[in-house]
Amino acid sequence: MFDSPNILIYLLAFALVLGPLVLVHELGHYLVGRWFGVKAEAFSIGFGKEIAGWTDKRGTRWKLSLLPLGGYVQFAGDMNPASIPDRDALDRVTAESRAEQFHFKPLWQRTLIVLAGPVTNLLVAIAIFAAFFMLIGKPVSQDAEQESVVTAFADDSPAREAGVRLGDQVVAVDGEETGTFFEVQREIAYRPSTAITVTVRRDGQDIDIPITTTRMSVTDKFGNTSDIGLIGVESRPQPPKLVRTGPVEAVALAGKQSVMIVDMMISGIGQIITGKRSVQELGGPVKIAKYSGEQLTLGTLAFINFIALISINLAFINLLPIPTLDGGHLAFYAAEAVRRKPIGPRGQEWAFRTGLAFVLMLMLFVTVNDIAQLPVFGG
Repeated sequence: MFDSPNILIYLLAFALVLGPLVLVHELGHYLVGRWFGVKAEAFSIGFGKEIAGWTDKRGTRWKLSLLPLGGYVQFAGDMNPASIPDRDALDRVTAESRAEQFHFKPLWQRTLIVLAGPVTNLLVAIAIFAAFFMLIGKPVSQDAEQESVVTAFADDSPAREAGVRLGDQVVAVDGEETGTFFEVQREIAYRPSTAITVTVRRDGQDIDIPITTTRMSVTDKFGNTSDIGLIGVESRPQPPKLVRTGPVEAVALAGKQSVMIVDMMISGIGQIITGKRSVQELGGPVKIAKYSGEQLTLGTLAFINFIALISINLAFINLLPIPTLDGGHLAFYAAEAVRRKPIGPRGQEWAFRTGLAFVLMLMLFVTVNDIAQLPVFGG
């Protein structure tokens, strides 16, 4: 029987994860915009009808809206929360008002304002990981020479068939150095049915061995199923000791870990596109709420770590070059830098309409997909 939290835990955890992350994302946009003198007309957590709010002395409407699936900062000169320029209004702007209009700012300032949101999410994740390394420590092998040494093979072992021998020490996977057996497992796990190169140390020499991983479905205590990659080797690693780090090393390790997570996300999307993974592994708000509740029941550290993962996800998704997302605006600015002039109003309008339609269809798909996988529907 699977151990699932009740609905109140799901809702509470979802609010605790998405609310603060959306807030810091939009604060990134807002603070950099204010730094450059841009007026913010609205700052909203959520979309749709306003539930509660107030207007500050600068004329910014701070509000909580009905649909808690994101947020936005609407700067002066924006037609809507997607920051599409209101051409009619811009044509009527007086010379005195241009200083506080977003779309009259230099290209580099607009770029930094848009980039600030995803960067803030990334910095939040790095700060969380760095705090873990400083307060809890980084895992260090107690016996580096015996770490990741192959002591046995599974019955169906691609590694043995490829030429790996007993006593070989796995030191890298696809060029990524692995200091512990856990790191070996981690690098292989997100590559099911994939050709990889495993580097083993044998008699003092490093040998690169091409191996194609097998695929195995695993189910956690909550009933979540995922496919992982295996090469069919066993080891007897000693439990690593945790060594606290200083701030500089902690930030460096946190940055490396964040890059690794992004690499795993890109790899996962590529596997879905090529059919190596099921589209059912895509998740939306419902799945985030489900995983949030599950991680909350595992304890504070697991929940905070999950917040860092979702923060990186938000940064990554927002940087995709899709109109209406931050990455779409950055793509327009890149084109503007090359052309020495903005994309025409008609081109921007059609791009934003297409982007909005794509985002809405994707949201509908992942939401239906998430709901279909809930236990109540037999998922």
